[in-house]
Amino acid sequence: MPEETNRVVTDALASILFTTSRDADENLKREGVEDSKIFFVGNVMIDTLMKHREKAAALRMDKPKKYALVTLHRPSNVDARDVLRSILESLQEISKSIPVLFPIHPRTAKSIQDFGLSMEGICTTQPLGYLEFLNLEAGATVVLTDSGGLQEETTILGVPCLTLRHNTERPVTITHGTNIMVGPDKSRIIEAFRKIMDGEWKPAGPPEFWDGQAASRILRVIRDIRA
Repeated sequence: MPEETNRVVTDALASILFTTSRDADENLKREGVEDSKIFFVGNVMIDTLMKHREKAAALRMDKPKKYALVTLHRPSNVDARDVLRSILESLQEISKSIPVLFPIHPRTAKSIQDFGLSMEGICTTQPLGYLEFLNLEAGATVVLTDSGGLQEETTILGVPCLTLRHNTERPVTITHGTNIMVGPDKSRIIEAFRKIMDGEWKPAGPPEFWDGQAASRILRVIRDIRA
C-alpha cells in the first residue's frame, strides 16, 4: 500500500517518533532508528474514540438489536472479482443469522456493479459520518472489515472483529484485543463468525496506554525536549 511506503519515509525523516505499541518500538529499532528518538505514548485515535463515544451513543439511530457491521475498501479485496465475490457470499451467509449492515465505499460499490455481483440479503447504506458509524460500531454483534482503524476501535469497544486480510499493521489488536484475522476466505469467515455467535472467543486488552491520554503524553515529551 502507498501509505506504508509513506510511513517508512516519514519515519526516516522524523527526529521524534511516537509509537502506539511496544512492537512498534522494536520495528523501528530493527530499522536502525536510535532509541533516543522513540517514545511510546499510546494511540491518539483511541483518544478521539473516547472523547466522542458518549456523544455517538446518544444518537437516535434505527438499527436491529443484533447485527454484523461491514466495511470494505482495500484494492486487494474489491478490485479482484473472485475475492470480492467470496467476501460477499460470506456476508450473504451471515445475513441468514443476523442482519448485515454495510455502509458501502464508492470504490466497492463500483466494483460490485462492474462485476455484476449479488448483494441479496445485505443492507447497504451510503458512507456514514464518524459519530453515526461509531454508534453502529459500538452496538454491533461483530464487525467485518479490511480497515486498520476499525481493528483498533473494536478492540477498545469490546466488539469482535473479523479482519478480511492476510496481514495487519496492528498485530497488538490480535494479541491484546478482539481482532481475528480471517482473510477473504469464505470458509474461514463463516467458521469464525459461528464461533463468535457461539461465544467461543476470548476478548483481551486493552493494549497498554490505549487509555485516551496519548495526546497528553506527546505534549509532555515535546515540552521536555524544548525545555
